[in-house]
Amino acid sequence: MEGVLTPEIWIAVAEKTGIPELRRTTRDEPDYDILMRGRLDILDQHGLKLSDIQEVIGSLDPLPGAKEFLDELRTLVQVVILSDTFEQFATPLIWKLNWPTLLCHRLVVEDDRIVDYQLRIREQKREAVAAFRRMNYQVISAGDSYNDTTMLIEANVGFLIHAPENVKLEFPQFKAVESHADLLREIKNVISG
Repeated sequence: MEGVLTPEIWIAVAEKTGIPELRRTTRDEPDYDILMRGRLDILDQHGLKLSDIQEVIGSLDPLPGAKEFLDELRTLVQVVILSDTFEQFATPLIWKLNWPTLLCHRLVVEDDRIVDYQLRIREQKREAVAAFRRMNYQVISAGDSYNDTTMLIEANVGFLIHAPENVKLEFPQFKAVESHADLLREIKNVISG
C-alpha cells in the first residue's frame, strides 16, 4: 500500500514531527521487526501517541492516479492489498481509495500509546500469496520494498513499482515500472497473455 498507492506514513510523520529517524522504512531495513522495534522506541522517547500519528494520516491523500488505477484494475480482476501497515493507520487512506480489500496487521494500544504490534502471521504477504495460489488463483503482485520481495517471488508474476535503486539492483528478476499507467499496462498484458 505505502509507496505504491499511498504516501509512506512514517515519512509523513517524520516530516510533521521533525524526527528524521522515523523516515526509515522497509526500503531501507529488510528486517521488519528491527524496523518496528526502533519505531516504537522513538515514539516512546518523544511521547508520540496513536492519535498524533492518526492526525498526520488524516491529512494524507493517495498518490496521484492511485485511486483511478485501482478503480480500473478492479474492473479487470479481484484486488487484494497486502500491507505491513496497521488497521489503526490505514482506514482514512483506504476510505479515499474506495474501500479495497486490505489485509494488514494490528497495533497494541494502551491509553493512546502504541506499546507493541501484532503481526497476523510472519511473512503474511508471502503466505497470503501462497494461499491464493493453493486455491488455484493466478496471482500478479506488485510492490516497492524489501518486505514485498517474498510476495513477488511467490506470485505467478511480480512487478516492482516506484522501487528505489537498491531494491531494483538486488531483485533484477522483476520488471520495474515507475507509474500506475505502466503497471496497469503490464498487468493487462499478463491477463491477455
